[in-house]
Amino acid sequence: MRGFVASGSEQGSQEPTVKGKQLTVNYEFGYFNMDDTIWKISEINSSVREVVEGSFAPFWLEGEIGTMTVHRSGHVYIILKDAKSQIKAVMWKGAAFVKKLKLTTGAKIEAFGQLSVYEVRGEYQFNIKNIRPVGIGNLQRQFEELKAKLNAEGLFDEKLKKQIPALPKNIGVITSSTGAAIQDFLNIVNRRFPNIHIRIYPATVQGAGAELKVTKGIQFFNKISPVDVIVITRGGGSMEDLWPFNSEILARTIYNSTIPIISAVGHEIDFTICDLSSDLRVPTPSAAAELVIGNQEELQQKVSNLKKRLSTALELYKERLRRRYEKAADSYVFKDPIRIINQKQQFLDELTFKATNTIQIRLDKEKSKLETLLGKLNTISPQSVLKRGYSILTLKDNNKVITNANLPKGTKIKATLMTGELDLTVSL
Repeated sequence: MRGFVASGSEQGSQEPTVKGKQLTVNYEFGYFNMDDTIWKISEINSSVREVVEGSFAPFWLEGEIGTMTVHRSGHVYIILKDAKSQIKAVMWKGAAFVKKLKLTTGAKIEAFGQLSVYEVRGEYQFNIKNIRPVGIGNLQRQFEELKAKLNAEGLFDEKLKKQIPALPKNIGVITSSTGAAIQDFLNIVNRRFPNIHIRIYPATVQGAGAELKVTKGIQFFNKISPVDVIVITRGGGSMEDLWPFNSEILARTIYNSTIPIISAVGHEIDFTICDLSSDLRVPTPSAAAELVIGNQEELQQKVSNLKKRLSTALELYKERLRRRYEKAADSYVFKDPIRIINQKQQFLDELTFKATNTIQIRLDKEKSKLETLLGKLNTISPQSVLKRGYSILTLKDNNKVITNANLPKGTKIKATLMTGELDLTVSL
């Protein structure tokens, strides 16, 4: 069965356990083999609900509304039927949704939800999550298919959207000349900016061929009567009412327009291909009027604020210049300019004196350190030792210093004294 997903094992082997109690199911003979446990009716109904909800995935159900009761709690109780059977259904908090769709007895609908059991009465029912009139499903599929096709071609690319002008002088409006949308649009524009020039292209905005009328309006403004921005608008309605705005030819005409286009079709919750392909989508006709003239009002306010800020800034700047002039006029720089030169000269002399004094102190310090080092060197030098009567003995042939008295007899040695040298020979 379409949309159903059954759970459980193969026939003859399923043994469900519910709330700690086991039921042995025999599919071959069609009865239950139970143990001695005594069940309560509420337990049976609860168990059946768990089995039903676990055996059926959510699915779409088609039927005709036999009866419908909207409770003051907001819940909607419906009996759906076809040619042979009927089923109870409930949509929790669905009153507003049903009212919006204008559903009545006899309406054919497609409902999405899940099969469940109302345990109090032991009745199974269909809990509805969403409702749509029969045929909307096909329209939605067509919408999604066209949306995917045009998106793949780049017709919805944000990078290619044209900038809406901030100060449009001429606005082209494509809509029904007798509808509420154009009246809302004009009321806002005339109340706030009556000097804006608006050109209206009357077009059918509902029913077969309406998309061609809107398309001709775009071509009219692009080729015959140029404007700064085009507004396509109409009030809300059902998906069927707005279907002309899901036209491929209209989407391509919008994409090829050299004039920026604002789409204000339907209410805030309505989305069409026209919205996606336009350069800007706004939720309502009133919002479109606010947008195209709101920029001008905002700009006027900004200009006014800037003029005030500029005037204040100029006054403050003039005051600062006046104070600087007065301060400069009273400054000794102008009254006695040579004084500054003398002060700088004096400062330079002080720096020169400090530098010379610092250098001299450093030189004296380094000279003292040098003299101390020279004194230490003189103290430990060989000449100082020789002055005290000592001599240095070296071998005659190689001038090596003799440190050991054990020398062979006849060895030639040399004695270096303070004022000369002596040649000696070892005799012992």
